[in-house]
Amino acid sequence: MRNVFQEGNALVSFITAGDPSPEATVKFLRALEINSDILELGVPFSDPMADGSTIQRANHRALKAGVKLSKVFEVVEAFKEDSDTPLVLMTYYNPVYVKGEKYFIERAKEADVDGLIVVDLPVEEADNYCKICEENDLDTIFLAAPNTSDLRLRRVDDMSSGFVYLVSRYGTTGERDDVSELSLDFLKRAKGICSKPLCVGFGISREDHVRKLVENGADGVVVGSSLVNIIEKYGDSRNTVNKLIKKTEELKKGLETI
Repeated sequence: MRNVFQEGNALVSFITAGDPSPEATVKFLRALEINSDILELGVPFSDPMADGSTIQRANHRALKAGVKLSKVFEVVEAFKEDSDTPLVLMTYYNPVYVKGEKYFIERAKEADVDGLIVVDLPVEEADNYCKICEENDLDTIFLAAPNTSDLRLRRVDDMSSGFVYLVSRYGTTGERDDVSELSLDFLKRAKGICSKPLCVGFGISREDHVRKLVENGADGVVVGSSLVNIIEKYGDSRNTVNKLIKKTEELKKGLETI
């Protein structure tokens, strides 16, 4: 069984597939992998309800460019031709349901995807999905929020084979100024319950955020909006590539303080 989470603390870097084009996405993934331990690639979706305005706009740009699920898998295949950096697809359940769980998961495996995050699939309804993922050697990653009960957090931990994705706060994704006490309290509680690695996301955008979370027990962090903001600002350019490398290098330093 493959596992997207290797030894040490992990920087998980997120961008949306096809923003602003599939070809640009491959270039950006190559830039991000220099300093990232895991890459998270979002499947464009018309109603990304867990995402803030930054990633919503990225989804819109990708969909406007005509990027469909088939193209997302092609992007992964192009990137994976000469990369062994673990790559996780992030999607909402609708594309999985429309294609069928078996088809979606088998196509992901064929494209050399390493793991899946289906944001709005409850663990209580995920038995068949997890079974097919296990049969295809794909890691499952489920989310938990600060209001997740201890009992349900244990279920999320049991059903996640890659890592547990801790949502650091209430609301949607997006850059924030600091790491809240709510996030740290939730992380401490999860550390006492979960056996899988814990990666914290939503609002993480600076080196000091990363450092604070790792010092309080996080095994990794997920960073998205700050990277997507760079893509939105600079588009398909060498400047974008350079700034993605610089930003992830900065974030990586937060992991290396322990």
